Amino acid sequence: MKKVLYILLTTIILFACKSEEKIKEPVKKPAPKPVYKYGFKVDDYKVVLDTIKSGESFGAILDRHHVSYPKINSIAGSIKDVFDVRKVRAGKPYMILSSKDSLEQAKVFIYKNDKIKATVVDFKDSITEAYTYLQPIKTVEKVVEGKIYSNLSNAMDSLHLSPNLTYAVADIYAWTLDFYKLQKGDSFKLVFEEKFINDSLFAGYGKIKSAVFKHKDQDLYAFRFLADSIKGIEEYYDEKGNMLRSQFLKSPIKFQYRISSRYNLKRRIAYYGNKVKPHKGTDFAARIGTPIIATASGTVVESTRRGGNGKFVKIKHNSTYSTQYLHMKTRKVKKGDYVKQGDVIGLVGMTGNSGGPHVCYRFWKNGRQVDPLSPKTKLPEAEPLKDSLKPRFFKHMYLLKNQLDNNIPVIEEPTITKEIVAQN
Repeated sequence: MKKVLYILLTTIILFACKSEEKIKEPVKKPAPKPVYKYGFKVDDYKVVLDTIKSGESFGAILDRHHVSYPKINSIAGSIKDVFDVRKVRAGKPYMILSSKDSLEQAKVFIYKNDKIKATVVDFKDSITEAYTYLQPIKTVEKVVEGKIYSNLSNAMDSLHLSPNLTYAVADIYAWTLDFYKLQKGDSFKLVFEEKFINDSLFAGYGKIKSAVFKHKDQDLYAFRFLADSIKGIEEYYDEKGNMLRSQFLKSPIKFQYRISSRYNLKRRIAYYGNKVKPHKGTDFAARIGTPIIATASGTVVESTRRGGNGKFVKIKHNSTYSTQYLHMKTRKVKKGDYVKQGDVIGLVGMTGNSGGPHVCYRFWKNGRQVDPLSPKTKLPEAEPLKDSLKPRFFKHMYLLKNQLDNNIPVIEEPTITKEIVAQN
């Protein structure tokens, strides 16, 4: 009897517990978030990713995606002021958004100019429009330090920095630092910006905010500062407010060169019987094909080949100054062209009387050839910082200098992340 009661009681308890159990409902998975690219909900389209082939045109691409040629001509004509479809370049990626029906007809064409910028051509409605789309960019500020063991390029490479940043640094110091004279043990420190898409895809460099080169126990500072808010042009100044830029660059080659022969009016050459043959130029030896740049802005008055000069370019900068660049392999400008300081005007070669690849740089002042590297040759300086701007500059400069000297972050742009890279 007790056994029966025990079984009955156990059954009742189990039944009661069972009745109290809640029926578990199946867990609903959240609906996937819609995916947007270039402002379009791509789930609504068939997406085609491709690259423009050699000889392929805008029209051929759209025709392949079932757009009629009358429609293509209408699209090209309506957007010509914004986007010239004839200038699409082979190797550039693009995206086509097509209808999801059986026709799979293209509705949107997206031409990727670079990592950041794309041109969108939207013709899905009766009105066609073209516009520039910019990817959302995150800017990260970085501080790097390095030492010179051979040259600037190798030092920057060891820090895994792109040659583009090396060129930018060379441009900043082009007037104040002879990169050929850098010594082992010289050091530098840079504060610059890097740009990223989606927090991970590197999209290039932004501004170099400040820099310092320690050369021959001297600290050569450079601070970026906006002096002319109307023109929006930023320049680099030293810690005393002197602009680093001057009217003439020190060299027609950015770096990785050596001066193989200087301006010398008493030069004697054994090949010519040890007779005096004046050298009225400065020879910058570099590899064949190295870019030669204009040391100042001006108008090309000669671009030709003649005798021992070989292929050369001559630039008139104003009524006082002219420069000439000899022995080029290739000339990149023609007579009458206006060139800006730093523009590539040719490539290093050995044309004419030349014992090796170099550019002979000649400098005229008031119609007479002089030595631009001599302290006796007074060259014009850039406009100084106005007195009214100096208080604002020095306040700005002290913050940047404190960051360079003491690794103290500048609290100016709270959206920028700071990252310190270990010293090389």
